[in-house]
Amino acid sequence: MTDTRVWTSSDSAVGERERPASERAQEHVCPECGGTLVTDEEHGETACSDCGLVVEEDGIDHGPEWRAFDSRERDRKARVGSPTTKMMHDKGLSTTIDWQNKDAYGKALSATQRRKMQRLRTWNRRFQTSDHQERNLRQALGEIDRMASALGLPETVRETASVIYRRALEDALLPGRSIEGVATSALYAAARQAGVPRTIDEVARVSRVDEEEFKRTYRYVVRELNLEVAPADPVSYVTRFASELGLSDEADRLAREMLDAAKERGIHSGKNPVGLAAAAVYAAPLLTDESVTQGQVSEVADISEVTIRNRYRELLAAYEEAGAAVA
Repeated sequence: MTDTRVWTSSDSAVGERERPASERAQEHVCPECGGTLVTDEEHGETACSDCGLVVEEDGIDHGPEWRAFDSRERDRKARVGSPTTKMMHDKGLSTTIDWQNKDAYGKALSATQRRKMQRLRTWNRRFQTSDHQERNLRQALGEIDRMASALGLPETVRETASVIYRRALEDALLPGRSIEGVATSALYAAARQAGVPRTIDEVARVSRVDEEEFKRTYRYVVRELNLEVAPADPVSYVTRFASELGLSDEADRLAREMLDAAKERGIHSGKNPVGLAAAAVYAAPLLTDESVTQGQVSEVADISEVTIRNRYRELLAAYEEAGAAVA
């Protein structure tokens, strides 16, 4: 008759320590030939890699009961919490207590339970930010997330901006500068690096610092952290401007061709990329018989009509030269 006993985790841990090392070593050795034992988790068997003796069968599968065929499906089905992220000051490892005073069944909590939950939320917030540096980081990452949402920036840009801000905090670049200013600079630099730039005016509108402080802090952060930020490409603004103006794909393509022609002749050097993009978006629809005014383009690109007219003439001249050269 087999003696069956239920072991707890503490019993097994204590028993494992009390057993001699020679006994524990024998568990990994084949009793028949002394070879190495290998566990086949798919079939639930433990067998000898030399002689093939099956030492144990019907093993317990400690993995999940579901299958996944790619990383996205695996992340969706996993029930072990969210992955760590640089976008949260504690990397997403802390506990979050819901603000709604309801239980798991959706029923409202009693007055006593509500007071208890409020105390737990208060202490939970205090434990999450134990020092001034963590409070600083929490406020800054919240600002980055708010501005990125207002500007429609993807999650990759937010992650990069969070990393840039963390580097600035570690290198002690914050003293003498506002948290909002460094956070805005980190987000603007991240957007430029990711190839989804926003204009300085667009970023300044959603920031809580004035434009001059933002520009000054941005130059300081880029210089001190040695960030590789390439000059903004006018082409990267075209699709967004054309979409907001409701232009056709043909006009979008033609605007890109005009900017490419301008680059080949060096017209873009030293000029505002937003102004060049706005001029291309204004000139292209005129060549495709679409209706768009300088005022509309000026409002979308947040650039003056005078700048659009000046760049417009230069782009047309470069495009005509390129066409003549091809002909």
